[in-house]
Amino acid sequence: MRIRTPENVAIARREIDARIARSWLLVNGTRTDLFDQADRCCADQIVLDIEDAVDPQLKSTAREDVAAWLENTSAWVRINDRSSACWSDDVDRLAGLPGLAGVMLAKTEAAEHVTETFDRLGGATPVLALVESALGIDQAVDIARARGVFRLAFGSGDYRRDTGTSADELAMAYPRSRLVVASRIGNLPGPIDGPTVSNSHTVLREQSAVSVSLGLTGKLCLDTEQLPVINETVSPTPSDVTWAREFLADFEARGRIVRDGSDLPRLGRAEKITHLADCFGIGRS
Repeated sequence: MRIRTPENVAIARREIDARIARSWLLVNGTRTDLFDQADRCCADQIVLDIEDAVDPQLKSTAREDVAAWLENTSAWVRINDRSSACWSDDVDRLAGLPGLAGVMLAKTEAAEHVTETFDRLGGATPVLALVESALGIDQAVDIARARGVFRLAFGSGDYRRDTGTSADELAMAYPRSRLVVASRIGNLPGPIDGPTVSNSHTVLREQSAVSVSLGLTGKLCLDTEQLPVINETVSPTPSDVTWAREFLADFEARGRIVRDGSDLPRLGRAEKITHLADCFGIGRS
């Protein structure tokens, strides 16, 4: 169990509001030696994984290790899917833990998977629905409207295995766009994209940029070295921030008078950019 001291609190991770979090670092639930390291890295959010990353024979041990760590530190936990025999044990053990920020529900395929998880956790813990199959994509709008849902995420690897889809940008644009549209209909924050498996930062940057272009606002990752690239690529660019602040300054200087039909859309975009920039510490000395 990790005990916080003045020394390690001073170097604790600057956690970003999960509604706008860009980087979501998955940490194997059996690797307790990595938990503290993850808590000090630059991930916006960390997710302790007791689902696919854990051998079935080790799930009980991983669950207990994660639960013990959450007595003193906050994190999300990726739990097993609703149809799994482990789901009930997961939610019962995690319910009420002081450090449980929320759960990422694997293989979400129906709205009731979210609501049943939410209710079993006590009706207050947010549920991040990880959509990983053709059925899940088909049901995305209902999932996004489910009671207790917090945000949608894309399990791109399992989706490809389920459908036979290639990793090509065009082939994967449809499911990503479905999650973006469903999130908007459900009045949720933008969805979180699946991880990039390549070690190339160039590939990671290109794939993250594609995610942003489609409307996704976060990304799962498996390696701490990917975090700075994701955080930078998913954030507003410095030039966007400069434009937004200059537009807002001009808008205020002219008494917030709307000159034409493009002013209100620009105002909304500028306000969103400056809000994100302030949250992420962009463009301020």
